[in-house]
Amino acid sequence: MANKKTTPATSAPTRPLWQRLALRRLKFLGYVALVIAVLLGGSYLFAPQWLMSAEVKREAMAAHVDKHSVQVGDTKWVYFEGGEGPTLLMLHGFAASKEVWLKQMEQLTPHFHVIAPDLPGWGDSSRVDGASYNIDAQASRLQAFIEALHLPKVVLIGHSMGGAIAGVYAAEHPEHVAELALLDSFGLKSNENDFSRLAMAGTNPFVFDNREQFAKATAWAFAKPLDIPGRFQDVLIQRNQENRAFIDHTFNELRDPSQYLALQNRLDKLQMPVLGLWCHDDKIIDISALDSLRNGLKNAAAISASTLTGCNHMPILEKPEETARIITMFALSH
Repeated sequence: MANKKTTPATSAPTRPLWQRLALRRLKFLGYVALVIAVLLGGSYLFAPQWLMSAEVKREAMAAHVDKHSVQVGDTKWVYFEGGEGPTLLMLHGFAASKEVWLKQMEQLTPHFHVIAPDLPGWGDSSRVDGASYNIDAQASRLQAFIEALHLPKVVLIGHSMGGAIAGVYAAEHPEHVAELALLDSFGLKSNENDFSRLAMAGTNPFVFDNREQFAKATAWAFAKPLDIPGRFQDVLIQRNQENRAFIDHTFNELRDPSQYLALQNRLDKLQMPVLGLWCHDDKIIDISALDSLRNGLKNAAAISASTLTGCNHMPILEKPEETARIITMFALSH
């Protein structure tokens, strides 16, 4: 038999080294992306508070602020601080925390030294069982905080309940306040609305036990529904439940006329420049409160008033750029 010639198999062309290295790198990055996706998915399902904490840290970095704490008497104050320039001290509202100011601080730290604390009893700051956390008590604690930080004269900014605290403090301690900015402030006379009728009847609209109730509670404060993932809502619901006794107790304290008119009764004592800023369609503190503010400021060095549209009770979150611009112009104009 004749021998058959065998043709050697043709081997596949070898890829250039750079292509092989690139493919390995792509595979590695693919594995890393898969692991990250699994971790993030697991965190969202089983530990959403970790992701929320990471987002707060990211926003704080963007705002160029750091978190600090100071012990003042029986209260541990936790606060954000950053920036250089005139000092702005910013007080949050009821059932809120220092984090609501992060969007503002991102706008303001290039021009100002900004401090935003958790008011005692709220957020990360400490709480004393049985103590009062009404407007007058908080204004007294604020004096101790300002002295502990050795702050110069500040531009004092308060939102909602924080506005009443800021106004009462400015009336009692004008030597520490260069200017006062009140944003949708509590503590003033205003026209009755659905929210005030509920509050005076003893119903607290700020408590919630499920996502549906969370949506109703936030609809009081925001013009548009909040786009918050469901598991993040669950964390906020759990926090609300854990703090329910304190929230209800403080809410009932603020229903007393001495509290919901705390600022109104001291307007004639304010001598520094005062800014009133309101969302036109505020469902919680009716915009008529802005007229009460302007009419009651008999001795203020200057009075500024601004209204914003397209927001409800939270201009610091709903209109951050516009709010920061108004605050900046006010702070630098005096």
